[in-house]
Amino acid sequence: MELVTPTVHAFRHEPSGSYAYVVVDPATRTCAVVDPVLDDGAADQLVSWVSEAELKVSWILDTHIHADHLSAAAFVRERLGGRTAIGAGVRSLYEHLNGSIEPHGAAYDVLLEDGAELRIGELAGRVLHTPGHTPSCATYVLGYAAFVGDALLMPDVGTGRCDFPGGSARALYGSAQRLFALPAATRVFVGHDYGCNGARAAACETTIAGQRAGNVHLGTGRSMEEFVAMREARDATLPPPAMMKRAVPFNLPPAA
Repeated sequence: MELVTPTVHAFRHEPSGSYAYVVVDPATRTCAVVDPVLDDGAADQLVSWVSEAELKVSWILDTHIHADHLSAAAFVRERLGGRTAIGAGVRSLYEHLNGSIEPHGAAYDVLLEDGAELRIGELAGRVLHTPGHTPSCATYVLGYAAFVGDALLMPDVGTGRCDFPGGSARALYGSAQRLFALPAATRVFVGHDYGCNGARAAACETTIAGQRAGNVHLGTGRSMEEFVAMREARDATLPPPAMMKRAVPFNLPPAA
């Protein structure tokens, strides 16, 4: 199938700075929902919007196990249909948690392996495993659009933290280089943004070219060792997400 640019609608959850996306194949009015948020009625608003737009949901995709909000993947599936999925790297997360968390999230319909193909109507897509922020992280490349979760943030913010269980700054550096190899014009949609500490309005879209040229953590020719040292020092200063103790058990599906 020929790669096309889908129509993308972003839904911001203000309390967590999170973005959910509805990714539409305009030819068939089929869509995928990426990283839907359950909290504060956000899922109801997204479901109502999809219903009113008369879209058919094919996939509901989480980019990773979120620590700052509750996933609405199962909620959206119940109301709109479609299949829920997350990257197969989620399997390794249980090893790193070492029984410290009792998961009670809904099971995903599919655990997507690296390189798996996706189809949303006539829109071709594929899965890239991009661990580092967590071992469960995956990027969904849908046409000329990439939904990267927290692997890359807006260029003036840099990258996601790597101090969660199973996180690895070294792995994230490799994942970022993999993303940088995508075509320069690929649209990049991030999982979070807070407006760079109030320096600008919150935003969610950039490009691979923009990331290569301007990512403050990666786009200046920084070596892996330099990146790892920077990321680990920065992570040591960050408090845990406020909802982490509630969100991770809720979002984590039962171990297979």
